[in-house]
Amino acid sequence: MKIMKFGGTSVGKPERMHQVKDLITRDKQKKIVVLSALSGTTNALVGIGEALAEANKELAKERIDSLHSHYLQFYKELLKTEAARSKAEKIIKEHFEFLNIILKISFNEAINRDILAQGELLSTKLFFTLLQELDIPAVFLPALDFMSIDENSEPELKKIAEKVKVILANYPEDQIFITQGYICKNHRNEVDNLKRGGSDYSASLIGAAVSADVVEIWTDIDGMHNNDPRVVDKTRPIAQLSFDEAAELAYFGAKILHPASIWPAQQYNIPVKLLNTMEPDAPGTTITAKEIGSGVKALAAKDGITAIKIKSSRMLLAYGFLRKVFEVFEKYKTSIDMITTSEVAVSVTIDDLSHLDEIVKELEIYGMVEVDKNQTIISVVGNMIAESKGTLAKIMSSISDYPIRMVSYGGSRHNVSLLLDAKYKNEALKSMNEGLFEW
Repeated sequence: MKIMKFGGTSVGKPERMHQVKDLITRDKQKKIVVLSALSGTTNALVGIGEALAEANKELAKERIDSLHSHYLQFYKELLKTEAARSKAEKIIKEHFEFLNIILKISFNEAINRDILAQGELLSTKLFFTLLQELDIPAVFLPALDFMSIDENSEPELKKIAEKVKVILANYPEDQIFITQGYICKNHRNEVDNLKRGGSDYSASLIGAAVSADVVEIWTDIDGMHNNDPRVVDKTRPIAQLSFDEAAELAYFGAKILHPASIWPAQQYNIPVKLLNTMEPDAPGTTITAKEIGSGVKALAAKDGITAIKIKSSRMLLAYGFLRKVFEVFEKYKTSIDMITTSEVAVSVTIDDLSHLDEIVKELEIYGMVEVDKNQTIISVVGNMIAESKGTLAKIMSSISDYPIRMVSYGGSRHNVSLLLDAKYKNEALKSMNEGLFEW
């Protein structure tokens, strides 16, 4: 059994869906195909929810109608026979009737999660209709029948495994199963989700649940690159990464992979491949437990970072000071990316500003607090970076033209992180690309 996950760009156009159909039928291996929503759909659904949250039903209606028009055009280009088109029309009608009904009832967060689920439900049903039209045998596997999270929004992997194995046992001869990424049920049995980018997470969780041979993440780029190709002209795909290296890159900004998606595969030692739907024969990137080589392999940048410095000559050396500082962040469920300390100050970075004012107010009890917004973390990732002689000097030399706010070094053998003002990000990435990689 293998897992094949296709992102929004891979299913975002009718011709792309046909490419996906070709890819999943290239071999006879049993597979679970995990689909994201069509590209742009989730953003549109978020916009509908935002309009409803502001009680702007007229704007919500406009956005629903605009999205509806897109799908009415999409299915006509996707399908050829009248029977298949009739089926698709009914599917689309059902889901947009649901969205229009929501205009008439009180909006709440549970309804918003229902709205967000419509994208994956639509994409999988339309794709399944395409397979039926082409007489390709497949089984529709609703994710809401087996994907679940607990009260802390953590996936219930044991329960997922039990449920999905029971379902699969009913189809011993079938080879292709179609399911949704991203969506799940929560502990109240309501429709919920694995947050943005969660289709990768779904694929990895399902892979762990069925002990898959491999999890393939198909997207629109040929593997994980050694720098951001949207910013830097000369980048190249990395053939091999360890789970730890890939996790660092995903967490610190590599958009091709959702940060959480590494963990389930790593726990069950299931290889993950990052492949290109548009260039299916390109080798892409393979992620395994094996660590190969040493030194710098890639750069990633994480935007939207805020730095908080707590300065207190009286308190910092006092027993329990750091614990008290961290307890403030824990209280507001705000995770910290980086931390540095000096004799009189401690600096941390966060990317969740929803409780920033409350956090700052409580930290002011312990000293003077400074907040710097619009920062970027550039993460230098590889193997044995801290142990590699001269690597840190090379890193700092490559970025010497830009003021560095914080440096995190030695916390991980796979990572050196640098914090700088976001306005320097693009030029810094280009400079580091020239200084760290040989071309």
